[in-house]
Amino acid sequence: MPQQQRAKETRLAVIEGAAAVFAATGYGNASLSDIIKNAAVTKGALYFHFSSKRDLALAVIEEQHSIVLAAGSAILGSETPALDKIISLCRMFGRQLLDEPIVQAGIRLTFEASAFQADVSGRYEDWIGTVQQLLEEAKAEGTVRPDLDPAAFSRYLVASFTGVQMVSDVLTGREDVLMRIEHMWEFMLPALAPVS
Repeated sequence: MPQQQRAKETRLAVIEGAAAVFAATGYGNASLSDIIKNAAVTKGALYFHFSSKRDLALAVIEEQHSIVLAAGSAILGSETPALDKIISLCRMFGRQLLDEPIVQAGIRLTFEASAFQADVSGRYEDWIGTVQQLLEEAKAEGTVRPDLDPAAFSRYLVASFTGVQMVSDVLTGREDVLMRIEHMWEFMLPALAPVS
């Protein structure tokens, strides 16, 4: 195996190992020795790729963002109506919160970012911007109220979604996150619907 490929695989193994530890214990309680053990790498291999626990946490957040973007690109590139795309993105993200350890860890680290002085606002700005663009398209398609303010509603939607998944995590360990997302949309869709 070429050295560059081996280095990429080792880096990913460290990120995956760190994600499992961060998801289970949080940033403050995670130790590099636990991460090394969980990733099944040497201390030297970890430090070859990451200079600190903070650097590793930032890499997990970045990988989480990449995973979400990759999964979302298929939805965004589809021919479905814009409002349906927004709903599908929320459902997709909910499933990833259940199935993807790196996504689970990235979200936990995002909530704990003040513990390691990380600015994670860009992730939220990206999400808000995507929803805003889709709501503008939905207005053009006539599937949402013509007087809707896409910028304001996109901020509200992202805040609501964040709260829904956070409360689900606190109350049920995210077992009911998909149901809570559906309930959120039951309240939101009537507020978006054009008056007939």
